[in-house]
Amino acid sequence: MSIGLRILGSPKRLCNGLTRREMLVSGGLGLCGLTLGDQLACSAARADLEKRTSDRSFGRAKNVILLYLFGGPSQLDTLDMKPDAPAEVRGPLKSVRSRLPGCDVSEGLPNLAKVMDRATVVRSLTHPWNFHGMMWATTGVPESNIPLEETQKHALHLPYVGSVFTYLEWQKHGDKPKGAVPDNLMLPFLLSSRRTAAPYARPHASFLGNVHDPIWSEFRGQATRSMVRMSNGPKEEVADPFLGITPGSRFEIAPEAELPADMTLDRLHGRRSLLEQFDQSRRAFDASPAARHLDRQRGLAFSLLNSTKVRNALDLGQEPDRLRESYGMTLFGQGCLQARRLVEAGCRFVTVIWDEFGQLNAGWDTHVDQKNRLSKDLLPGLDLAFSGLIKDLETRGLLDETLVCVMNEMGRTPKLQEDGRGHWGYAYTNFFAGGGMARGRVVGKTDKIAARVVERPLSAKDVLATIYHLLGIDPHTTLSDRLNRPVPLVPYGEVVREMLA
Repeated sequence: MSIGLRILGSPKRLCNGLTRREMLVSGGLGLCGLTLGDQLACSAARADLEKRTSDRSFGRAKNVILLYLFGGPSQLDTLDMKPDAPAEVRGPLKSVRSRLPGCDVSEGLPNLAKVMDRATVVRSLTHPWNFHGMMWATTGVPESNIPLEETQKHALHLPYVGSVFTYLEWQKHGDKPKGAVPDNLMLPFLLSSRRTAAPYARPHASFLGNVHDPIWSEFRGQATRSMVRMSNGPKEEVADPFLGITPGSRFEIAPEAELPADMTLDRLHGRRSLLEQFDQSRRAFDASPAARHLDRQRGLAFSLLNSTKVRNALDLGQEPDRLRESYGMTLFGQGCLQARRLVEAGCRFVTVIWDEFGQLNAGWDTHVDQKNRLSKDLLPGLDLAFSGLIKDLETRGLLDETLVCVMNEMGRTPKLQEDGRGHWGYAYTNFFAGGGMARGRVVGKTDKIAARVVERPLSAKDVLATIYHLLGIDPHTTLSDRLNRPVPLVPYGEVVREMLA
């Protein structure tokens, strides 16, 4: 039997914010097993839900393109210039005005300067570690250490942000239709697979299961430029695709499932039929969760091979030469263009990593030869790729629904160390555009030498909480690990309201 209580009278509000009517109703509900505390908890939950659903920024981002600059770009040589600092701090590069007031940028970023009025720059990211940490920057791990960051799959790893997104989407909507472009793709190749050293931790789905791991592409192409480098050992001329690639270069998805030259589609379907017949004899195994995951992965592999939509999305040759050149004919630039094509074809989350190539301490890890590498390699590549992507998305009407994140794990030392800068986690910069981010805003501030944060210190967890919020995911959501224990998406991050439109 249900009991309904209705109290008549004036709604006079008491000093604690409750109306007298609500107080009386609470007392009546206590007789039915609901205490005032229960009702307050329900009211708080309802208020939180109403706040989020009425928040114009919640769920504004339909898609994400995450550009990850592995190695740690120098804040002092990119977007947190200190022109009045001593020479050993400011370095040899001059600053130029951008279209974002209060955000001068490096002279090596002239095209990026012209689109900064569309961006939000966060200059106050900080943490106490001076080592590479993509796990720290892109997952909910509450703290970092070297074993965690230098072990490919560690027991304490937590799911990559793209894997969390696709897992929650799968829970709500199930698998995408066969032949559709999958989500959570990573370009241009498996992290750390092209450098002469042990690989770093690779983003993965952790306890969510391998089926939600990122899908890595493979780069098929040739470098057109080389550079003499001395980042690790004697000088060596390295032909680096991040410097330039041929127009015929391309990205492939699921290369491990690539059809041999003599494999026709008829033969492929024949093999699939044999697999299905074999599977019929494994009914006991097929009922297990592991088998269901295996079936999903196998189905995805076959659908990628057969999908006209995927093949079309990966055909960069369909783009005009002029547009391709606006992104820069480099591995990173064409990776950004490929990301736009994938999003346009239905992929919801794409990551493009500027990875190390060849020698150790390559990419944005500028311990040595910094001026040469920044001026001839890193800054020109970033300049064209980011500005080309922003203008292209805007032209196509995709920028408002596509969140573009330029992220990294740390900055560089305030003082030059000969011709380079060391690791520095105490102050670094990320920047963002589109998908519900504010246009033309600078958040946070560092001191006179960009060594310490002096205004609005923020963590990578705050950035993640903001990304989740824009994707329509409550950052306080908890997931269940393999032992059914609750694990928070971000353990202590909060949405950064100043970043939002």
